[in-house]
Amino acid sequence: MTLLSILLLGFFLGMRHATDSDHVIAVTTIVSRQRRMGEAALTGIFWGIGHSLTLLVVGGAIVLFGIVIPARLGLSFEFCVALMLIFLGLLNLRGFRTVTGHQHPHQHGDYVHTHPHSHAPDEHGHGEEDIPPVRLDHLLGWSSLYRALRPVVIGIVHGLAGSAAVALLVLPIIREPAWAMAYLLVFGVGTILGMMLITAAISVPVAYSAQRFAYLNRWIGIGAGALSLCFGAFLIYQIGFVDGLFTR
Repeated sequence: MTLLSILLLGFFLGMRHATDSDHVIAVTTIVSRQRRMGEAALTGIFWGIGHSLTLLVVGGAIVLFGIVIPARLGLSFEFCVALMLIFLGLLNLRGFRTVTGHQHPHQHGDYVHTHPHSHAPDEHGHGEEDIPPVRLDHLLGWSSLYRALRPVVIGIVHGLAGSAAVALLVLPIIREPAWAMAYLLVFGVGTILGMMLITAAISVPVAYSAQRFAYLNRWIGIGAGALSLCFGAFLIYQIGFVDGLFTR
């Protein structure tokens, strides 16, 4: 195989890798709390960066040093992805929880939620510090950077779950370590581009409904959270009992 063929293979497989169900569900859960396509696309880029960093470090160690990841450790990484999907789902459901009375959605940074509405000019319905991401933003003191790091961390966890499989795909067909590393790098670029396009596309109905159909927007967020929660629970069963993390 020529170097160009290897690079093209890596790029298109990276874009295909971005469409994996657990990836799409994770970013959908995040993007459902955002109102602008640009912010959603950046979320996808940062997710892809985190994923690619893990891929280069772990996959590069496998390619260059012949490190073998035990099957149980690989399953443990995948189990962490399932736990993260459950956490994201619960966070979304809490942010979009339905409350009684007159309510409306609004935004804190990239976090959209609902609360009872008061017509008094100085009554917001809750204190600003009552919103979990706002508390974390104030605690860290650099909220913009923190919001960027959240999808990076999620991408890193997903990268841990997929690094071994990608490296095993590389090893049988690429003999030269430099070419293998180039493959991993281009694979990461394809993943970043693919996730940017996916998050931008997902954000279109979210942004449209947030501006014109607030009630529908809230249910989109609830649906994304419920989907993430259910898929995470399914992965826990699949990885823990079918694939044998807890049984052998």
